[in-house]
Amino acid sequence: MASVDMTREATAPIPFGLHFVASEQFRRLFREGMGLIEETAAYLEGRGREEARVLRRQAALAYATESMRLTTRLMQMASWLLLHRAVADGEITLGEARSEKAKIRLTASEPSDIVTDEALPAKLCDLLARGQRLFTRIKHLDAVLAVGEDVEERPAAPMPPPAKRLHSMLL
Repeated sequence: MASVDMTREATAPIPFGLHFVASEQFRRLFREGMGLIEETAAYLEGRGREEARVLRRQAALAYATESMRLTTRLMQMASWLLLHRAVADGEITLGEARSEKAKIRLTASEPSDIVTDEALPAKLCDLLARGQRLFTRIKHLDAVLAVGEDVEERPAAPMPPPAKRLHSMLL
């Protein structure tokens, strides 16, 4: 049977946030988010504008509402991604990021039910769905990272003497 290392280093929490922002997984998320922002901007400024002109009044209103919600959601995600990339690149410290993060509001903004999806252009519906999925993932990551930050900030509990550790492990 392998011995259990109960030293302080072995039981200290792993700073997940710092490891995550330096990971390939975060870089992929960053590229995906920034790519979606660029794709959405190009669509809304080009083909989307043309498609919106031919919509009926109610659908045009829904288009305007949903495109505003989408751009707001994407800007919130961009702020979050850029902040975490700055930590990964060493441009700011984790403490500075925590301070700045308080300014970023990842608010839930669900697409409305003003009109059915069939009334909106298919490309806008696709961007709305992809934006919502990415937003949900980032909100989840933000919550996970926030829990990790709380753990990192709390001082580790002092280790009990070896005899008491052994006794508590056997109980």
